[in-house]
Amino acid sequence: MFQDFYTQRGDDIVISAEQASRFAKGVAGDYNPIHNPDARRFCVPGDLLFALVLERFGLSRHMEFYFLSMVGADTPLTFSRAVSGDIHVTDAAGKCYLEVVRSGDTTFDRDVVDAFTRCYVAFSGKNFPHYLKPLMEAHDVMFNPKRPLVIYHSMGFTLERLDGLAPDLALSRSSLEVQGKRADALLEFAISSAGEPLGVGSKKLVVSGICDYDAAAMDAIVEEFYRLKAAWEGG
Repeated sequence: MFQDFYTQRGDDIVISAEQASRFAKGVAGDYNPIHNPDARRFCVPGDLLFALVLERFGLSRHMEFYFLSMVGADTPLTFSRAVSGDIHVTDAAGKCYLEVVRSGDTTFDRDVVDAFTRCYVAFSGKNFPHYLKPLMEAHDVMFNPKRPLVIYHSMGFTLERLDGLAPDLALSRSSLEVQGKRADALLEFAISSAGEPLGVGSKKLVVSGICDYDAAAMDAIVEEFYRLKAAWEGG
């Protein structure tokens, strides 16, 4: 499903900066500059790792993803499943970047897995400005406009069933907890299928470099977001 966004090397996969950036913009609609190939602090989108886990290990009714460290470009990664059923994404030195805990029934139906993956990734890619801007504005804080940094901390969901999914995700509640120079953003979402409730989930983000809200600086960042979006869509 997502073979264009990684290269298989033996038992490992390698994600280039260009592949990661194409996924962020083309699949997730995510124009965070940290995913630009030339970014000083470039990292592979967490949602790409999420997609590759589901591609390899299927979709379970209950799953929790813990993003432990940022993945740099061209890092050989091993996706493995422990006896417990937990999934780990590690490098050659044993460093763990992602841990997945899951339970309940699992489906490997390609259409179901692909539909859920793309639906979630499209939702997740709207972190900024769609969800975070109004949340930060309401709390009168924002990230450092010169070095905006929003890190994927964790996400999880529970599904009532796995068959015949035509999933749709919608934000149900959001909150922001400010702790000095950082803030934890929690985005809760409802999952439905053909208009019927299907499950619930949430995503946690860490916002760094917290400072007072500056409307002019935020407007400039949002303007740049839509400039990048238009440039990408215009080819």
